[in-house]
Amino acid sequence: MKYTSRRQFLVSSALAFSSVRRAAGEQASSPLDEIGVQLYTVRSVLTAEPGRTLKALSEIGYREAEVIWATIDTIWPDLQNSGLQPVSVHLDSALFAPENRGKFTAAISRCRELGFKYAVYPYLPPNQRGGIDSFKALADTLNRAGEECRTAGLRLCYHNHAFEFQPLGTTTGMATLLNRTDKSLVGWEMDIFWVSVAGHNPVDELKKHSGRIQLLHLKNKAPDTPVQYTESVPRTAFRTVGDGVLDIPAILQSASAAGVQHYFVEQDQTQGDPVESLRQSYDYLRRLKRP
Repeated sequence: MKYTSRRQFLVSSALAFSSVRRAAGEQASSPLDEIGVQLYTVRSVLTAEPGRTLKALSEIGYREAEVIWATIDTIWPDLQNSGLQPVSVHLDSALFAPENRGKFTAAISRCRELGFKYAVYPYLPPNQRGGIDSFKALADTLNRAGEECRTAGLRLCYHNHAFEFQPLGTTTGMATLLNRTDKSLVGWEMDIFWVSVAGHNPVDELKKHSGRIQLLHLKNKAPDTPVQYTESVPRTAFRTVGDGVLDIPAILQSASAAGVQHYFVEQDQTQGDPVESLRQSYDYLRRLKRP
């Protein structure tokens, strides 16, 4: 586990947060004021006990939620009563297919009606992955979807895994997506775990793509996790935010400077109770904010 003293974090992050706010003419504040949760983390218990699960997350201290499209109908009444603010929704990848344009339009309209601000393309299925041409085609799809989202008052973001960073000649799929999509139409939801699994430093990526990354998935990674470009990592590789090799204070500082708007804690796999895992991550972030 990589430790950073609370004093070190508060001093370094205060400088970064203040510079950003000063540039906007605002008083400095912490990006941890409204910590969000990706509800995928609690998928094993959420649909069976939505009210109890969402209430538990709110009582822990989470204030924002990122929702999975497939479960919206099941959890929506309880989400409204939970105190969690729905900010972002992971749509089904199939909705972006040309034959589902009508379904996509209806989904975006519903998201807007429900008060979401962001729609996310969550995952490119393995059978749709290929060389550069597949990423170019996906980028064109995202541009079209992003235009429709903007018209509806939403912001479209792309959520990464590790496969996008696999070298393809002199470039990568992720570079192709970022270069070929219109930044005014398509943002990036960076998952810091998968960026690191692919052998990249999230801090470097945040600095390099400042202004492009609106959403951030916070989690941590076990030591000795090998660099790879697939999702087939051991479930033990996923760690709570405060327990792992990723330098979370440095990532938060860079994220604030890069203009990240919302932070969602996520743990794809947990060793025990997923709610307890989210409690541990929240408590770590709260300690960073308050010495």
